[in-house]
Amino acid sequence: MSASNESTTGTATAETTKEVDALRKVARELLESGAVKMVIGYGEGYTQGKVMPIFLTDPEEVNRLIFDKRCVNNLATYLKKPEIRAMGKVAIVVKGCDARAINVLLLENQARRENLVILGMVCEGVGDPAEEKCLSCLVNTPPVYDHLFGEKIPARGWNEETFAKVEELDAMSPEERWEFWRRHFDRCIKCYACRQVCPICTCTRCITDKNQPQWVPTSPHPMGNYHWNLTRAFHLAGRCVSCNECERACPVDIPLSIINLALVKAVHDQYGFIAGMNSEDSPPLATYKEGEEQEFIK
Repeated sequence: MSASNESTTGTATAETTKEVDALRKVARELLESGAVKMVIGYGEGYTQGKVMPIFLTDPEEVNRLIFDKRCVNNLATYLKKPEIRAMGKVAIVVKGCDARAINVLLLENQARRENLVILGMVCEGVGDPAEEKCLSCLVNTPPVYDHLFGEKIPARGWNEETFAKVEELDAMSPEERWEFWRRHFDRCIKCYACRQVCPICTCTRCITDKNQPQWVPTSPHPMGNYHWNLTRAFHLAGRCVSCNECERACPVDIPLSIINLALVKAVHDQYGFIAGMNSEDSPPLATYKEGEEQEFIK
């Protein structure tokens, strides 16, 4: 296979690697054998240089599959779609953070392991330059996979920079923190892009869509914006895998990762738990054990 190929749309694809060649080979075998009904992966977008999710059912289209630093999307979010679930067994291309999201979905019975073939890509970071989330990635090698492409590499892990912004906010006075978030939340337009892109937002009907009673004000005004953003953050406590898709999708650049990281840190400090590292550990905020401390009730 040549270093550069043409996609079915005629747009030049990224340079292929042995990992991408191997991915395409496995994808073809899975589709030709009928082992899966669909392969969810990354392909060239309609805009030059952009990548988009692609959904392949024809073995002849597997050469559209790519993987490089532009593949920032967390494809695990598509596993919660009814039309994907209805297809039965599917294969999905995942990075480390995407695989963590799958583990959360499995743990919460939002996906069935027997209906997935997980195509794990060893990832040293995406984005150009590398996204901030990637600089302290916990899982450069996906923690769950059926096929792995690339040599396993040790994760860099959390470092002094991981929670720097959280600690910077903690050092502020309550008034200063209020002003910080007021400035950001005032920009919220209640588009819910953060909800739609999140693989862990799995409610069949979101609390924001319930109007009898009206739990969350729908208008983009200060009260509604605070209510929505903080409610969503707390719903992800102990579940967020730090893929940062919410912040990337936000059209007004609200630093949602700071809220998420603050809760990630709190859950880890309190319970020693990190979401998505496997599909067996019960999430602490959804588990009760007799004899647990209950000093928060006092």
